[in-house]
Amino acid sequence: MTDELDAGTVFRWLTAAAASVEREADLLTELDSAIGDADHGSNLQRGFAAVVTALGKESPSAPGAVLILAGRQLVSSVGGASGPLYGTLLRRTGKALGDADRVTGSQLAEAMRIGVDAVAQLGGAALGDKTMLDALYPGVEALAAGGPHPYGAARTAADEGALATVPMRARKGRASYLGERSIGHKDPGATSSALLFTALAGAVADE
Repeated sequence: MTDELDAGTVFRWLTAAAASVEREADLLTELDSAIGDADHGSNLQRGFAAVVTALGKESPSAPGAVLILAGRQLVSSVGGASGPLYGTLLRRTGKALGDADRVTGSQLAEAMRIGVDAVAQLGGAALGDKTMLDALYPGVEALAAGGPHPYGAARTAADEGALATVPMRARKGRASYLGERSIGHKDPGATSSALLFTALAGAVADE
């Protein structure tokens, strides 16, 4: 991938993600009510609203700095597990990008892989545990693979990864307490993670 993203692109990405979370908050909470604490949608809605507010007050000049700021806001404003996990994803991705003014899609994919690995370590989870990782890992791998439409491919892979959680038995998080009863439900964290890739694809298409 030879395309480049600047701070403005990342700002549009996160703004679009916030809009998606706002739009899908009720669905995320509905999914979470079946196998979690019924607060995933409202928590992320509050967190991404804080991100948009913070980005409106500050104007970081590098993609990495934008992500670090967003991650910091999510950690400080979102309760439960979502804040630390999403905050870690964005902050570690931002730190991996460094202070470059522009980054390529390949560099973003590499940095996001570092961020997703950090989420896995923090949550003690792995691919197939019915968590947000089941959307994040496929999305990142599709982005890293390149091709003519890497962002669209990442969006599709993340969506398919989230859908693939339906027949899984949860092995981590609140849903794991349900045992077999967690089977048949789409994971809310994977669903919200897929929204990130949809927002990214949209932001890049708007370039």
